[in-house]
Amino acid sequence: MTHQTVGHAPAGAPDGPLEDCPDSALVPPTGEPRCPVDITLTALGGRWTPLVLREFLRRDRATYSELSAALPALSDKVLSDRLAQLTRAGVVERHRTPGWPPRVRYVLTDRGRALEPVVRSMWEWGSA
Repeated sequence: MTHQTVGHAPAGAPDGPLEDCPDSALVPPTGEPRCPVDITLTALGGRWTPLVLREFLRRDRATYSELSAALPALSDKVLSDRLAQLTRAGVVERHRTPGWPPRVRYVLTDRGRALEPVVRSMWEWGSA
């Protein structure tokens, strides 16, 4: 049994927001996403990831300690995992300053800034 992807118009239906996304991209045969919606969800997936991104959109750059203070409910492991995930997705860059103790600052990339309308829509939807 196959399932219909949310928001994907059935065959013969009028063009919708996903009309240009082929069925083969909606449910990829491998673990690598190809549908733009799935790619975005992969980058933002996991509990707390959108809130970590929200903090970067508020500040543009932050240290681990600043993020930890802003999101006290996150464990160190979860915050580390989310920062690594956002770094792999190209949403933030990790900058290490030499010296002792070493300083690490995370900076929002242009790719990360492009997610602002997504987070803003989430905020507005949640507020409603």
